[in-house]
Amino acid sequence: MRTSLTPSTLSRREVLQQATALIAGAAVNAGRLEARRAGAQTTRFFPGFKSFSVDGAGAVINGVIGGQGPPILLLHGAPHTHVVWYSVAPQLAANYTVVATDLRGYGDSSKPPDGDNHANYSKRATGNDQVQVMRYLGFNRFALIGADRGARVAHRMAIDHPDNISSLVLIDIVPTYHLFTHCNLTFVQTYYNWFEKMRPAPLPENDLKIAYEAQKARATSEIQLEYLRTTTDPATIHAICEDYRAAASVDLEHDEADLGKKILCPLLVLLGEKSPLCKPYDVPAIWRQRATNVTVKSLPGGHELQVDVPDPFLAEVRKFLNG
Repeated sequence: MRTSLTPSTLSRREVLQQATALIAGAAVNAGRLEARRAGAQTTRFFPGFKSFSVDGAGAVINGVIGGQGPPILLLHGAPHTHVVWYSVAPQLAANYTVVATDLRGYGDSSKPPDGDNHANYSKRATGNDQVQVMRYLGFNRFALIGADRGARVAHRMAIDHPDNISSLVLIDIVPTYHLFTHCNLTFVQTYYNWFEKMRPAPLPENDLKIAYEAQKARATSEIQLEYLRTTTDPATIHAICEDYRAAASVDLEHDEADLGKKILCPLLVLLGEKSPLCKPYDVPAIWRQRATNVTVKSLPGGHELQVDVPDPFLAEVRKFLNG
């Protein structure tokens, strides 16, 4: 026989615990509803795609899915969202099932609390979300393409989940651990925004809020306005900073512990000829230390190759994925 529990049969502490749980559940459901609404808005950039909101490994992940064929997961960078793939995802969908998501903390995905030592924004935690989402969608093994921060998450995923990643494309990055352990004036000058964002809260959050609001006031592009719809949210701004703080703390611990592990799947690293971020480094040599099968190619674009030169980008990705 089920007993109805009322405040008279519960302690005050138990009542408070149940009330807290109900409030938390309502907040999660509201977040999912908002993500679904937002996803429905972003599908205008992805003809034929559908939006989704799925539980990850500690965050609710927003995204879109479309196409047919072998699965590909696309991970964006900062301060963007899954919309950064608008130029290439519909073309890839002709031959692949394409999934593009918002990383935890970004876009319309949920924003978990920071955790100890920024652990909830580690690349490991963020990557675990993405593996869980792909499993939910029915894909236990998939190709993975990451840009900027998403490329750093993708690197970690290839180490933590080698059985799930069939092939890996990283856009215009050098491994985070190499950058921090070879710190010099060139690194500081080239990656100055990292050091700005990793300062203790709320200094960088306040600065970014002012900067993003100013951008929003001047923006005329529909794509830029879509980015700024979520990037001007203080919760998103804080999550972005936590991503960078994690890179300089818990991520380094994970990377150091796994220095003996290499990326086992085929790896393609695409560099932007107009991007300054990788020029000071011997990128092929660095990635050969981290992967068993790596190809490095340069394309005539900047840091965001999928946006700057979508056709050459697609040509290289297709050739790589087709083996």
